[in-house]
Amino acid sequence: MTPTTSSTAKAAARALTDSQKAALLTLLTDEDPQVYQTVRAHIVACGPAARAWLQPHALSADPVMRRRVADILHHLARQEADNAFLSFCLRHGEDCDLEEGVWLLARTRYPEINVAAYRALLDSYAEDIRERLGAELRSIGCLPVINDHLFNELGFRGNEKNYYDPDNSYLNRVLDRRTGNPISLCTLYWLVARRLGLPVVGVGLPRHFLCRYQTPTETVFLDAFNRGKLLTRADCIRFLQEIGQGFQESHLAPTTPGRTLLRMCSNLHQIYHELGHHDEAATLQRYVVALARH
Repeated sequence: MTPTTSSTAKAAARALTDSQKAALLTLLTDEDPQVYQTVRAHIVACGPAARAWLQPHALSADPVMRRRVADILHHLARQEADNAFLSFCLRHGEDCDLEEGVWLLARTRYPEINVAAYRALLDSYAEDIRERLGAELRSIGCLPVINDHLFNELGFRGNEKNYYDPDNSYLNRVLDRRTGNPISLCTLYWLVARRLGLPVVGVGLPRHFLCRYQTPTETVFLDAFNRGKLLTRADCIRFLQEIGQGFQESHLAPTTPGRTLLRMCSNLHQIYHELGHHDEAATLQRYVVALARH
């Protein structure tokens, strides 16, 4: 279908009369799966405009109607979230707002999440840590305090059992389950540290991801996947040698928010590809291409 034809079809779909909408809603509960798929495709072609007249039927007494309306509304919400994140990827470069980016990414999979509530949760983590820090706030001594709160009191941990679970990459699920992969847990640490005004950044090692705390006189790396374990420069070099990776100074350099999002999306693309979720993999590939342009 050409862009012009597609636009014409969508315009026609948006201009449905009340009687046409009623007919589609009636057919939406048809027992024939082919009829349902045809009706579903027609409603989806209406785009976001369909939400207004579909929403009331999400509370229908008919369980089939409720389930199918919920499915379509979820699909439309994911389309809208996909467009929002792709636009973000295309518009912003290396120094994008990492937190905005990770929430937009999360909404592509979980469009109904309350982002404001999750941001408030991160705020609460930071405030609880601030109360505990006292004089340690501006020194490297803050790190054990942060680690104790995040990894001991709150129980965040690396998901070693299901390392390749896609949910390890979506920050809302990381906060829900208190487990994730190296890059998502470092992002959590990074965002909490930013709320505290601490000099913490991400470091994208080959096959691993760390945080780095650096002042003019102190530098230490920490492994959020391993409960915030503190590492020296020598420890990082040793890790690279153990995995057969030659050391380059750039390996220990801070990564940008844009590069962090690119790596998240690349990881997810690979995971979905390995799982055989081809539609999801294709969506993530679009994000990777858009982010890699910068």
